[in-house]
Parts: sequence; structure tokens; C-alpha cells
Amino acid sequence: MDIRLKVALFAAASALVLAVGKFAIGLLSGSMAVVSSALDSLLDVFMSAMNFYAITKASEPADDEHRYGHGKAEDLAGTFQSLVIVLSGSFIIFKAIEAFFQRSVISYSFLDFLAMSLSLVFSFVISTILMRTGNRTGSNALKADALHYRSDLYSNSGAIIAIILTRYTGIILFDLVFAVIIGMIIIISALSIFRGSISGIMDSRLDDEIERQIRDILGETSFPAAGFHKLRTRRSGSAKYLDFHLLACRRLHIDEAHALAHGIEARIKGQIPGTDIIVHVEPCKEKCDLTEITCVLKKR
Repeated sequence: MDIRLKVALFAAASALVLAVGKFAIGLLSGSMAVVSSALDSLLDVFMSAMNFYAITKASEPADDEHRYGHGKAEDLAGTFQSLVIVLSGSFIIFKAIEAFFQRSVISYSFLDFLAMSLSLVFSFVISTILMRTGNRTGSNALKADALHYRSDLYSNSGAIIAIILTRYTGIILFDLVFAVIIGMIIIISALSIFRGSISGIMDSRLDDEIERQIRDILGETSFPAAGFHKLRTRRSGSAKYLDFHLLACRRLHIDEAHALAHGIEARIKGQIPGTDIIVHVEPCKEKCDLTEITCVLKKR
């Protein structure tokens, strides 16, 4: 199984265990902070399950209907997830305000503190694994999932502080205030996920660092390459696409020009895995003696 799928399954299973445990404890104590954190964990299950499906779909090869593959399934999943998360964050804030006006009674126990402490540890481990795998594979879906789990670190910390303050002061306002803060954190993280997913759908260019690597490889290519222009890049899920016009010495035969372009493609793919490259070879229009020493463009 693809490492991305394994990580998505691990995240979903871990979040499910946390959600069930926090819901049970939160409903017993009446803590909106714990219940809201449980709802957040339930959303994590939904997100990770959707990521599993999206990554599976994105991994399918190109077909007659989708000549560029199915990579945008990851971006579409991220967009949908972010909208659902915004709604859930708004619901948490609404329920916290409702509980405040209804003067709900909260009865904390040691289990509340234990559940949130374990959740904090699990969120840190899951987010770290997701982010490392997302960076290594270039998966937007896993990076978005990692971002959401990372927001759980703040929400779980807030819930723990709320438990301690409410437990020892008897003021339930602390619990409700932190529930509202957790809801706002969820909404903010969702908007960040939304922006990243929309960028993929809109074919935004690759990161500055990746484009710098590409330009360095092209710039360091020796004669008979004479330069390049019209570099374009975009991302579709985990796949990266780029195309450019390669200027080659006019004395090259077609098979030599092809070998030159193929060598450049191999170097780029070696440094930037998961790239799909199209090279358009153009004869150099500059006048020179057609040697590496006299190449006009190389001397600029």
C-alpha cells in the first residue's frame, strides 16, 4: 500500500479512538470544551477518511476522460473538507454561547484532564507523521490534514487550561470561553486549508524553492544547451507539472537535441520527484561559430 494511504488510515483510526473517548467523557461531565474537542476529533476522522479516498483516486492513472490524471481529487477533497470544518467550528461557538445563557452545569473529573492530555500527545504524533509524509510525497491532502491536526494541539491545550481553571475556580465561563476559542481556531485552520486547495484547483505555480531548483538545473546545463524561456509550472494534487522552451545550438541533429532534452528531464526528476515535464526544443537564433567557447548566450 502507498505510504500516503497508510498514513491516512493511521490518522483516521487514531482520531476515531480519541473522538469516542472524548465524547463519552465530555457528555458525562457536561464540558463544552471537551465535547467541542471530541467533535473536532470526529471531523479528523472524516477528513482522514476522505483523504484516503482522494489519495486513492488521485493515484489512478490517466484515462480517456482525464488525460492529465486524477491529481485534483486531493485538492477537491481539501476544499470540501474546509467548508465542512467551517460549519463545525461555527456550531461549536453557537453551542458554547447557548450553554452560557442556559447556565449549564459542568462537573469535571480526572478523566476529563486525562482524555485531553492523551489527545494532546496523539495530535502531536499524528500531525508530525502527516506533515513529514506530506512534505516527502508532495501530497496536498496530507499537508492539509496535518494542518488541521496541528490546530488540535492548540484546541486541546485550551481545553486542558479550561478544565484546570473551571475545576479550581468554579467559574464555568472559562470552559465556555475556551470552547469559543477552539471553534475560532478550527475556522481559521479551515480557511488556510481552503486557500491551499483552491490554489491547486486554479493551477497556481509551484513553490519558489522548487522553481529555483528547476531554474538552477536549467541554468547549469552546459553547451550545446543555450538557455531556456517560457517556464511554466503547476500542481495537481501530489503531481507537479512543468514545461519550458529549451534553446539548443543550431548545429544539433534531431536525435542529439532529443538526448539533450531527455538528460535535462532526468536531472529535474532526480531532484524533484513526481514531476511531469514537457520540453519544447528551439534552435538558438544567435549567430556564432557554433562551439562551446564561442556560444554567444553562454558568454552573457
